Amino acid sequence: MPPSSTVIPLAPHPATAPPRLAPNGKRFFIWTIGCQMNEADSAKVAAMLQEVGYRRTEDETDADIVVLNSCVVRQAAEDKVAGKLNSLARLKRERPQMPLVLTGCMVTNQQEKLKERFPHVDLFFDPSDFDRLQTVVPELADLEDDLQQLPHYYAPQAEGLSTDAGRAAVTAFVPIIYGCNFLCSYCIVPYRRGKETSRPLAEIVAEVERLVAGGVREVTLLGQTVNAYGHDLPDKPGLAGLLRAVDAVPGLERLRFLTSHPRYMSDEIIRTMAELPSCCEHMNLPVQAGDDEVLRRMRRTYSRELWRERIAFTRDQMPGCTVATDVIVGFPGETDAQFEQTYALLEDVACDKVHLAMYSPRPGTLSARWEDDVPHAEKLRRHQALEALQVRLCTERNARRLGETVEVLVEGKAKGRWTGRTRGNQLVHFDDAADRLGQLVDVRITQTSPWFFVGEAVGPGR
Repeated sequence: MPPSSTVIPLAPHPATAPPRLAPNGKRFFIWTIGCQMNEADSAKVAAMLQEVGYRRTEDETDADIVVLNSCVVRQAAEDKVAGKLNSLARLKRERPQMPLVLTGCMVTNQQEKLKERFPHVDLFFDPSDFDRLQTVVPELADLEDDLQQLPHYYAPQAEGLSTDAGRAAVTAFVPIIYGCNFLCSYCIVPYRRGKETSRPLAEIVAEVERLVAGGVREVTLLGQTVNAYGHDLPDKPGLAGLLRAVDAVPGLERLRFLTSHPRYMSDEIIRTMAELPSCCEHMNLPVQAGDDEVLRRMRRTYSRELWRERIAFTRDQMPGCTVATDVIVGFPGETDAQFEQTYALLEDVACDKVHLAMYSPRPGTLSARWEDDVPHAEKLRRHQALEALQVRLCTERNARRLGETVEVLVEGKAKGRWTGRTRGNQLVHFDDAADRLGQLVDVRITQTSPWFFVGEAVGPGR
């Protein structure tokens, strides 16, 4: 997914006990850009700070500590982080006692260079290396034995979505595996996140139990390659085994996972999704390109036909399953004919959501050594062509759902309307005078568009 910047919205949760220390009146500000793994790491930092008496603020000028969580998956994301750091230099001069902290993928193996570039930053720490925060927050030393008990989850909140601050989150992200063992030629993440490391199954299940006890109804399991989960654990439970264990948690309504690699999307995982009541009928499976030669240069380790077959098998096992994918256009050496292969594949498979990106070289990756030989104007043309294709396909498909009734998990309000998602991860807006937050509501679709539905509630929430 394209990186986006957010200020972490946190809701109360019983997994975090009341602060062990008396409230100290201090405030923290966290700014995050990038993937859901970054969001989850930021939530862990927030939980740690709250545990020792800090309170969240959405105003960086009012904070006693500022934490930035960075992304380098694309140059634009790294540039945005640098811009944010530079903008904080003045605040740091005015308040030199305020710790300024940088974490995330921008930090790994780059600390000395970053210290020279941003001397006003007090601490750089690698992703998930939470113990380093004790350097600037000494109170955290008292939590040394309990850090692993603090939540890893992130309660996602879409831009413009509002919820009551005193109410528990409805949905949550739970990381299950860190790092990545693949070395895609365009991707810097494995060099920054390290090798794959799975969390113990029992630890994940216990966390989901705490989340559900606090009001969470939908959980998304996270990993850079989420379907590689468990291969490094002694009993090798696998993602299918974890799905079965999490599905058994009483009260969990919906279960999702991302991001998957086509090579590891096994029949067992897909059949398990189809069998389990909580597993949603939605598959997120990046393809990146529809031409085998481009995929080979990307080092994606699968063919277009394998990806297509995995989608076909998923739809066979789960009729009506929605599909999301990722595509990069303008990869070095990509010809017009190779792009047309991608266009034809997407037209044939007809995904419900395609996350599009124009290739840009990342220093430190293999492809950065190659000539970036597709002109920007041509990348833009290809990007726009695929966008137009998606608008056409989604407009036609969604229009056929007019009058259909769908189950919506209500996550909040946007522009005065209740907003939530179907089990297929499709956005639905509807008006209702009743308090629907956190409820499952049956909604009849009265208006369609390529990207969302509008409807009316047809019964009581549950």
